[in-house]
Amino acid sequence: MISAHLPMYESKGAYQDDEKNNSNNNAKKSFVNIKSDEGKSNDNDNSIDRNNKCNNEKNKAIENEINRSPNKLYKLGNVVGNGSFGVVYEAVCTDTSEKVAIKKVLQDPQYKNRELMIMKSLNHVNIIYLKDYYYTECIKKNEKNVYLNVVMEYIPQTVHKYMKYFSRNNQSFPIVLVKLYSYQLCRALAYLHSKLICHRDLKPQNLLIDPKTHTLKLCDFGSAKSLISGQRSVSYICSRFYRAPELMLGSTNYTTHIDLWSLGCIIAEMILGYPLFSGQSSVDQLVRIIQVLGTPTEEQMKVMNPNYADVKFPDVKPKDIRKVFPKGTSEDAINLISRFLKYEPLKRLNPIE
Repeated sequence: MISAHLPMYESKGAYQDDEKNNSNNNAKKSFVNIKSDEGKSNDNDNSIDRNNKCNNEKNKAIENEINRSPNKLYKLGNVVGNGSFGVVYEAVCTDTSEKVAIKKVLQDPQYKNRELMIMKSLNHVNIIYLKDYYYTECIKKNEKNVYLNVVMEYIPQTVHKYMKYFSRNNQSFPIVLVKLYSYQLCRALAYLHSKLICHRDLKPQNLLIDPKTHTLKLCDFGSAKSLISGQRSVSYICSRFYRAPELMLGSTNYTTHIDLWSLGCIIAEMILGYPLFSGQSSVDQLVRIIQVLGTPTEEQMKVMNPNYADVKFPDVKPKDIRKVFPKGTSEDAINLISRFLKYEPLKRLNPIE
């Protein structure tokens, strides 16, 4: 059995984001005309409700839902993930003794919680299941904070942890698992995109794996959004190593196809054992992409972001992508990855295919 040789759950593993910047490429100096979007935000991507009446009603609704005795429902255990989003705990349901994961995030009364709304609408075998949610409050320095607690099924592993395991042991990621996980992720994305929802943060850390069944579950919908044609969205989204080129060019009218770029990067990383593109900044990331795919044409630039159509890049010829991968890598696998890694979003392979 494959699972007998795979690592079991490690504390602070499955829900932890530990992307590391491990490159030092100076080629970005040639691309000084492209502005870095690091740290920028866009006000029209939030879910803020500026109507005071709505805010008051929302506050009352949340106030009525606050659980004054949360420990009667769930017993919190170890922290298994944390970040700017909040904290994820391992927990046990006191009624059923079932192990669950609870994501605790600060609830801003001015904002709808998009993650909760999206998770309520999802029901798929390859997407993390929302079991429950409740609100709690905490008073610090005479200030009352309300927290949303999202209760999910507990899945003990991630694709990222498996990558690290095989890398530490100087082993390749088993091709049977590459195929299995890629297939399941394609299923999850086909379902998600059919509902016009874009995940916007696909990465190995957000792909949970049940080590007993090897079922993959897509998690962390904190960046997910229902994309509406004509509605602008932030371009500074998605973890850098998996960020589509149109995002680095500042596009605010992108589609669910940004997830497909991320998918191609993830499959490539499973085969390589390290990120295919690991830039130290958005500019450096774009440089690394161009070093493999070549300089985008004027038409490709126009499709990614019309505002950059006239930008002139150094002429870089595309690399034979087969040379990026180890000898003996399946031609079918390389071809699949190539079909996801297209400059033109609409030319990226549809996951249902």
